Amino acid sequence: MTGLKDTVARLSRAQKPSAGTPAYSRFVNRRIGRVLAAAAYLAGRTPNQVSLASGFCSLVGIVLVATVRPSWWLALVVTALLVLGYGLDSADGQLARLRGGGSPLGEWLDHMIDAVKIVLLHSAVLISFYRFDAFSNHLVLLVPLAYVCLSSVLFFGLILIDQLRRRHGAAAKPNERGDSVVKSLLIAPTDYGVLCLVFLAFGAPSVFVVLYGALLLLNALFLAAAIGKWYREMAVLGVPA
Repeated sequence: MTGLKDTVARLSRAQKPSAGTPAYSRFVNRRIGRVLAAAAYLAGRTPNQVSLASGFCSLVGIVLVATVRPSWWLALVVTALLVLGYGLDSADGQLARLRGGGSPLGEWLDHMIDAVKIVLLHSAVLISFYRFDAFSNHLVLLVPLAYVCLSSVLFFGLILIDQLRRRHGAAAKPNERGDSVVKSLLIAPTDYGVLCLVFLAFGAPSVFVVLYGALLLLNALFLAAAIGKWYREMAVLGVPA
């Protein structure tokens, strides 16, 4: 019978291109996902079951953020749950490819879970700041509130631009620098996995909010640049040459 090591090797050969992939997803999360996908394959699990497991792990971590007073043990548990959830999020797609391809239901389920968790995670941070009175200045509450808005717009924008490209037959062109490690590092702050790791500092709210706020700012800059790029791309899409 095919073992875990052989299955991981098969997944590695069938890996999606790394062009345009942030560093954490490229170098860490995909590797975690390969191991989890191989284990799920050997256990006879389906991609949708892995997706639901991903959502469950993330949801438990999010509920803990909103309901338990910040501490170092909580930070470790929440980070572990979020990282595991993200690893399973990578594993479902890899498992689907290993089994011969995904399905519309699987793609829909994966996107729905992603859409829910990014909103709930920042909402949980907002609830935690308010419930446990982490800061005397309530203006700090605007940070997670802004992150909710920004992450939702960015997620929708990425999904929409991909759909419009497909509809008009304008898939992103290969870029010679697209596979650059430097580029992967530069866009790393936009990676959900980096956000997960920031929760390691959740036991010290003053440190956490600085790191969390810095990620918010970097993501805002990325979104502003992306909107400009998408606008120019859509402006010429479908225009006769």
